[in-house]
Amino acid sequence: MTTEEKLQHFYNASIESAAKDAEQLQQEHQAALDKIFQEHKETAERQAKAQLKAESDNIKREINKTVSARQLEYRRIISAKKEEIKKKVFDEVESKLLSFKSSPEYIEYLYKMIQEALDFAAEDEMVIYIDPSDESCIPALEKRFGFAPSVSRESWIGGMRAVIRSKNILIDNSFATLLHDAKEEFIFTGGMADE
Repeated sequence: MTTEEKLQHFYNASIESAAKDAEQLQQEHQAALDKIFQEHKETAERQAKAQLKAESDNIKREINKTVSARQLEYRRIISAKKEEIKKKVFDEVESKLLSFKSSPEYIEYLYKMIQEALDFAAEDEMVIYIDPSDESCIPALEKRFGFAPSVSRESWIGGMRAVIRSKNILIDNSFATLLHDAKEEFIFTGGMADE
């Protein structure tokens, strides 16, 4: 091998070695860049997911807040409507009670209530009261029971009350009390399931 051939061989070997080194460096650099890119991509995806979750949670909170406000508003409306209906119902009941008072059945009702009170009291002394508006019923009640009930100073629409003082018992069959108790116990059925 001549010097020129040796130089050519050396040159080729050097170029080949340099090319291999350059290729290896390029591959290492590309691998480093790929790793950095992958890390950057994963970081960006995590940040995007976190931002999406935060926005999603924020939207859910806003929706829940709006839904809660609407539900509260609807409950108020329903409650007001129920009270309006309840008032109408009990105004009508009171009107029917007043109509009942002017019927012949009303005196029969008083007879029945007084008799039940007498049966309950048995031998105990009892004072029976009627509503001031029922004063006209006294003669019929006196004829039926042999005594005149007392007229109350307080008006209670109709009905009767009786007091057994020896036992501290009040028998209250006044229309005002019955109406009040019915209002207190009145419950709407149906409507919204969570009520």
